[in-house]
Amino acid sequence: MTWELLSIIGTIAFAVSGAIVAMEEEYDILGVYILGIVTAFGGGAIRNLLIGLPVTALWNQSTSFIIALMSITLVFLFPNNLLKHWRIWGNFTDAIGLAAFAIQGALYAVKMQMPLSGIIVAAVLTGSGGGIIRDLLAGRKPLVFKDEIYAVWAILCGALIGWGLAEKPWELYFLFLAITLLRILSYKYKWRLPYRAYSKKERLSP
Repeated sequence: MTWELLSIIGTIAFAVSGAIVAMEEEYDILGVYILGIVTAFGGGAIRNLLIGLPVTALWNQSTSFIIALMSITLVFLFPNNLLKHWRIWGNFTDAIGLAAFAIQGALYAVKMQMPLSGIIVAAVLTGSGGGIIRDLLAGRKPLVFKDEIYAVWAILCGALIGWGLAEKPWELYFLFLAITLLRILSYKYKWRLPYRAYSKKERLSP
């Protein structure tokens, strides 16, 4: 039940995220549906490839596809006065998707009896893979590589599950809430990892 609920939450959150990014880029209705679906299922597809599962396993998730299509349709029909607040509540939706899919990916890897490294990778790819593909298809720099802390929370999620510190349903739901909150706080207060800027002028200078 925990697995299925987290999958549904993540699917809705990322499908909505992809659809709204497509509308921001002024894609037509087909582009909105494609970007929404790719965002919702892209991370799972990449995860399956890297842990040795066929990508075709995704086609067995007919219920999830229906949920994603319904979510995208609702967003497409939203009044503009609601969509203009996307910057306020859109990051909350993205945080929910990250937390839900990171946990789901980690649980998937545990079920496949993967080592700790595999569990962490599965959590990161499932939690952020769809968002990376979304940003690339929309011509944007992937959020996971810049601006705020993003993938770190998926790594933390995978590590806690891999170490056996979050196994029971109530522990997983608590972890879901914690990761969502941490992602929102990192966005709100602009937490960033250390980085080093390297400009073109420096590269061209003798």
